[in-house]
Amino acid sequence: MVEFTHIADDRAQMVDISGKSDVVREAVAAGKIFLRSETLKAIREGAVVKGNVLSTARVAATLAIKDTPRLIPMCHMISISAITVDFNEGDGYLESVVRVKSTGKTGVEMEALTGVSVALLTIWDMVKSAEKDARGQYPVTRIEEIHVVEKKKGV
Repeated sequence: MVEFTHIADDRAQMVDISGKSDVVREAVAAGKIFLRSETLKAIREGAVVKGNVLSTARVAATLAIKDTPRLIPMCHMISISAITVDFNEGDGYLESVVRVKSTGKTGVEMEALTGVSVALLTIWDMVKSAEKDARGQYPVTRIEEIHVVEKKKGV
C-alpha cells in the first residue's frame, strides 16, 4: 500500500522532519518550451523586444526557487546553498535545466521543479507576442516534459 506522508486522518499536513539529520541534498529538474523557429532565432540574437529572455528567465527561476514554500503549501522552508539555471536549444525548443543544492533535513525536488516551471513560463511571457497567430492563439508554443532528472542525498 502506498503511504502519503502529507495526509493524515484525511487531512493535509506538513511532514515532521525534526528527527532527521542534516545532509547535503541536490536535485536537477528539466523541461522544454516549444517555440517558432523565428522566435528561437530572436532569442539567440538578443532581438526580443522585452529584453534578454534567458537572463530574465534565469532570475525568475532563482526567485521562484526561493519562494517555493510560499507557493507549494506543504513544502518546508529550507536553506538553499546553490542554484544553477541553464538553457539548451534543441530542434524547435529551449530546454531549461535547474540544479538546486541544500544542506538540510528534506529534499529540494520541488524547488528544482518550481524553478524550471517559472523559467519556462517567463520565456513564454516574454515572447508571446511573437508566438501568437492571426487569431491570437498559440499553435506551436507549449511546455512539456517537466520532470526530476536526478536527486542526490549525502552528495
